[in-house]
Amino acid sequence: MKRDLRGKVALVTGGGAGMGRAHALALAGSGAAVAVLDIDDEAARRTVREIEERGGAGLACPCDIGDAAASAAAVAATEKRFGRLDILVNNAGIGGENAAIEEIDEARFDRMFQIHARGSFFCGRAAMEAMKRQGGGRIINTATRWIMSGHETSSHYIAAKAAVIGLTKAWAKELARFRITVNAVAPGGVWTDMVLKARGADFIRAEEKKVPLGRWAQPEEYAHLVLYLASAEAAFVTGQVISPNGGASIVGF
Repeated sequence: MKRDLRGKVALVTGGGAGMGRAHALALAGSGAAVAVLDIDDEAARRTVREIEERGGAGLACPCDIGDAAASAAAVAATEKRFGRLDILVNNAGIGGENAAIEEIDEARFDRMFQIHARGSFFCGRAAMEAMKRQGGGRIINTATRWIMSGHETSSHYIAAKAAVIGLTKAWAKELARFRITVNAVAPGGVWTDMVLKARGADFIRAEEKKVPLGRWAQPEEYAHLVLYLASAEAAFVTGQVISPNGGASIVGF
């Protein structure tokens, strides 16, 4: 089913590549105007060009999501350009580095929390103020299925993503009276350039063997869930953590 998001405005962080690009293109394909945030300005512009070539409306915003002022400015630019903000997809992230506990210094630890927890919090806070003014909206955060199972050599990454789950639950309760729903997508394995660079193809192929469905997902497969959570059909869904992972989180597998 194609979701009808005509008249809606979405903002996707980390929208220049990978899952963020897939989310941005899917939202635009369903009729939403889309602001694309990315620390890589050219990557954001490429996604916007794709949106516009397909007949959609987009806005490229260079932004380090770890900078609260930059996130607020991007939200303001989105409102100025399109007049409103209905949907935030907090997707920006950095790869789960392969690092043992003893190898994780303060700088690596802090950067994980700066991007995933702090970035999601302050971008979300700016977006929710826009949504309050118009009487509702959708916030969709990004976690990881590893919060349920853990994983070796990724404790700082998983801890930061677990904080995103805490935000999701707390915000869902606090913002319900404003008709703002807040949910999280906790992806299983997904083939993206970021993961390839951080982990390598051999790691991914080894991980695929642990998945009951025998593979990792493509970014577009997660975009379908984002479209649902952004749509009118999900108006009664809030505070949920949904993890499409090919069965990888089945206990005992």
